[in-house]
Amino acid sequence: MTVEEWLGEDNQLGTDIWTKKYCNDGETFDGWLARISGGNEEIAEYIRQKKFLFGGRILSNRGLDQEGRKVTYSNCYVVDPPEDNIESIFECAKKLARTYSYGGGCGVDISKLSPRGAKINNAAKETSGSVSFMELYSLVTALIGQNGRRGALMISIDCSHPDVEEFIDLKTDLEKVTKANISVRIHEDFMEAVKNNEDYRLHYTREATGEVIERKVNARELFHRIAETNWDYAEPGALFWDRIEGWNLLSNTEEFSYAGVNPCAEEPLPAGGSCLLGSVNLSEFVIDPFTDHAQFDFEGLKHCVEVSVRALNEVLEEGLPLHPLKEQQDSVGQWRQIGLGIMGLADCLIKLGLTYGEEDAVEMCDNIGFAMADSAIAASAVLAKEKGPFAACNTEEIMGTPYFIANTTEKTRELVRKYGLRNSQLLTIAPTGTLSTMLGISGGIEPVYANYYERKTESLHGTDVYYKVYTKIVGNYMKQHGLKNDAELPDYFVTAMTLDYRQRIEMQSVWQTHIDASISSTVNVPNRFTVEETENLYMYAYEKGLKGITIFRDGCKRIGILNTSEKKEKESRQVVAGEGLKRGEILLVTDDVVGKKRKLTTGCGSLHCIALFDPHTGALLETYLSKGSTGGCNNFMVGLSRMISISARGGIPIETIVDQLNSSGSCPSYTARRVSRKDTSKGACCPMAVGNALMDMYNEMQEELAQRKGEEGQAKTARKIQKAPRPKAVSAEAEADKMYCPECGEPLVFEEGCNICKCCGWSKCL
Repeated sequence: MTVEEWLGEDNQLGTDIWTKKYCNDGETFDGWLARISGGNEEIAEYIRQKKFLFGGRILSNRGLDQEGRKVTYSNCYVVDPPEDNIESIFECAKKLARTYSYGGGCGVDISKLSPRGAKINNAAKETSGSVSFMELYSLVTALIGQNGRRGALMISIDCSHPDVEEFIDLKTDLEKVTKANISVRIHEDFMEAVKNNEDYRLHYTREATGEVIERKVNARELFHRIAETNWDYAEPGALFWDRIEGWNLLSNTEEFSYAGVNPCAEEPLPAGGSCLLGSVNLSEFVIDPFTDHAQFDFEGLKHCVEVSVRALNEVLEEGLPLHPLKEQQDSVGQWRQIGLGIMGLADCLIKLGLTYGEEDAVEMCDNIGFAMADSAIAASAVLAKEKGPFAACNTEEIMGTPYFIANTTEKTRELVRKYGLRNSQLLTIAPTGTLSTMLGISGGIEPVYANYYERKTESLHGTDVYYKVYTKIVGNYMKQHGLKNDAELPDYFVTAMTLDYRQRIEMQSVWQTHIDASISSTVNVPNRFTVEETENLYMYAYEKGLKGITIFRDGCKRIGILNTSEKKEKESRQVVAGEGLKRGEILLVTDDVVGKKRKLTTGCGSLHCIALFDPHTGALLETYLSKGSTGGCNNFMVGLSRMISISARGGIPIETIVDQLNSSGSCPSYTARRVSRKDTSKGACCPMAVGNALMDMYNEMQEELAQRKGEEGQAKTARKIQKAPRPKAVSAEAEADKMYCPECGEPLVFEEGCNICKCCGWSKCL
């Protein structure tokens, strides 16, 4: 079998993802399948049928240790929380770096660190606070490469910590802690104080000195602050910590505790803990899809779950010596967590003719979730019979947990009673953005984000033409039923933006009933969604028993959602000089220009930026860059300035040029200097700094023109004067509401905590 035969001849995107992310050095599909299945023919067959896939680290790395590669099979780890001393704080950074170097993501909780102002016995006299060290951990995440990727990090803090307000506000500065997700651990006593509009005590006792730091805040005001910041910046997320601790197989085990959660929050783990991931594709278990007699294959699902649990345990055993740190090897050996999850749920419901979030769909998910949990627990018990239970297994304690009682049949209970369990944690629902995009299905438990995506092409007449690219499940249905327009789709083709948030939460709630770990979840809401609705969403999530939640509002300041709204008119800007530029034509620049200059401070030293503007329109025409005595590579500067100049003379708007420069990523030396010296120009690398300087000079030029025109008595506004050599450019307002893929330039979709490109498959959890 070839990868094209596996994914479908028309799925070039899926083939590209497989080739770039999972195929090792030109291996064939059959060779890849043999490597990642480890000789397990049953799991290999489920992969062939697209009914199951391991997590990305396994698909990429399994077996590569035989080639001498330092790799891990685990997607995620939780690092031992740093203690309140400088040695432990930097030891944590060291552990992060080592784990990233093997390809793992990390979670770390900073609740043990002293709050700002606590007395310390060193030269500083008082601490800068727990939040101040987040930049250090973010910097480590930025610096350590992972074969073209960067590590992923989750930082959390307890809601009772005196620094919690500073923590909540931190990422409202979009240039701070750019390489980490952040979440607040929220407790029941806090939520009850919110309901009753009561005060809540923030408190911390410093063990080294005995100093007690505490104060009271209004719980409802703090809750509003969390919701408002999430509404506008998509962070921090909420972790309902009592639910996390109380709804699992180890809730009665006193010697066990969770230390934090992984970067996408679907895996609460102990210190040093890690998890191996795999997902069942529910859409492939629908019999006779798109018909009135469509059915779900429960027996087929149960057998797939049993085989998947065994396969993940095989990977766990094989990968035990490959974990980056000894404490990780010890933790995994003791607790043996695996994370079997789902993908393709929205596609599954559509094939069954059920509406996501409606009562019958929730009931179906309840039945599927119970079948998965019962089958997974039974499979782990059978493995315990063959190979022994996990080291810390206490069968009586496990069987007495509310989770176990709610998710097992008597037959399964009898197996566990006799043999115990091979694993302390079994089920999760992780982000499957890249995997599901490769297969052409919906990710995790998310609804279909959009029925179609808008793409642009240029016609033979030089005008922009927009067309629809239908989501695969939508396209398949329309083809099978002879539909010409998505307006003809049945009502059960709902999307993320059309759902009531309660439906989304009810769906997650029913799944959380059957998941002993957690669920990576982002509720996508439209731009019109209010802060008050966000507060209601968080409260409803708490009341429905969720373990965590965050929202992403379309068009919020932390942009990333692909705008799918159908625009009836596309704004274009006309050229002034050289009006009617055709493809390949550029403007002739005369000596009649206005020059401006900026001196920039970058990670490598000083950089001088000169920009030349049209004296009549203020349009950017040319740029010259030159380094100072220690300003980096001069050839790079020359090349960059020439490309900016030719783009400007070709009619590209300055907004578009700057947008591309701002998409160039973070430079380690730039980040290091920003943290150490705090004197860098705005941006995260040289191209971004240049882009910000160009926009600053351009705005200054426009203000000068407006003032001059006003003095001459002309009634033109600054916006009308802004016309520049820019044929067929999308408006700056439209561009500002999107983030773009750094590989192919297409807009990104934000799903389950990750930015995902539906065009080339690039993804990044932020």
